[in-house]
Amino acid sequence: MKQKAIISSMSNAQVKNLTLLLKKAREREEQGTFVIEGIKMFEEAKEAGLLKKAYASESFYHEKVVEEPDYFDDLDYEILTDSVFKETSETKTPQGIMGTVKMAEYHLDRMLKDPRACLLLLEDIRDPGNLGTMIRTAEGAGVTGIILSDSSVDVYNPKVIRATMGSIYRVPFYQAKDFYETLAQIKEQGIEIYAAHLQGIPYDTEGSFRKRCAFLIGNEANGLSDHASDLADTRIKIPMEGKVESLNAAVAAAILMYEAARQRRSES
Repeated sequence: MKQKAIISSMSNAQVKNLTLLLKKAREREEQGTFVIEGIKMFEEAKEAGLLKKAYASESFYHEKVVEEPDYFDDLDYEILTDSVFKETSETKTPQGIMGTVKMAEYHLDRMLKDPRACLLLLEDIRDPGNLGTMIRTAEGAGVTGIILSDSSVDVYNPKVIRATMGSIYRVPFYQAKDFYETLAQIKEQGIEIYAAHLQGIPYDTEGSFRKRCAFLIGNEANGLSDHASDLADTRIKIPMEGKVESLNAAVAAAILMYEAARQRRSES
C-alpha cells in the first residue's frame, strides 16, 4: 500500500487550491474542476471513473483502509489531518472524504434536437438548495436537460452539488450567456415553452406535455421577468386552495416535471 505524508497545514498548496475551488466560481471555471463532498457523492464519482483526486481525513482514511484495504488503490489521493479537513470542508459535520471532479461538457444543440425533449428552463434561480433539488428531481422525472440563465447560481456551487445527491453527474445542463436568445432558439426548434405564471391557465387543463416541451420557472422572490414570460408559448399555473398564492420554485418545477412524466408514461 502506498504510504502518504499527512497534510497538517492550511497553508499547504493543495489545501489552498481546494479552498479556492470550494469558494470561487471563477476558479472552478478556470480549472474546469469542482469539489464533491460526502461518501455517497464520492463513491458515485469513484465508481464512474470521474474523480481527479481524493482528499481524506486522517480518521476516515484509517477506518476505511481497515474495512477495505484496497479502497484507495488506483486513486490519486491525499490525507489531511482531521482539523485541516474540517476547516477546509463546507459542511457542518464532514464525513471525512472529498474529491475533485472534472466538469462535464454538454451541448445545447444536442438537447434541442432530442426527439423526446422535456426541458427545464430556469431564470435567475438564486438559492443553491432549490437548484440542487431541481436537478435531482429532473433526473427522477426523466427531464432531458436543464437550461439556466447566466444570472442563476453557479451549478457547481458546493451547496448545489450536495443537494443534487449525485444527479449532477447525470443530468445534462447548459448555462446560457443570453437566456432570452436561447429561449428563442428553443422555440425555433419546435419545442413548446410553458411558463409557470400566476396569470396562466391551470396546467391540468392546458393539454398534452407528451410532445417536445419545456417548463420555464422564474426567480424565487420575483417570478419570471416580463421578457421571459412573453417568449413563452403558453402561461400555466398550479391551482391553489386556501390563501396560498404561490409555491416554492423547486416544488412548482417538480409538479410540472412529474405531470409531463405521468403523461408520457400513459402514452407508452
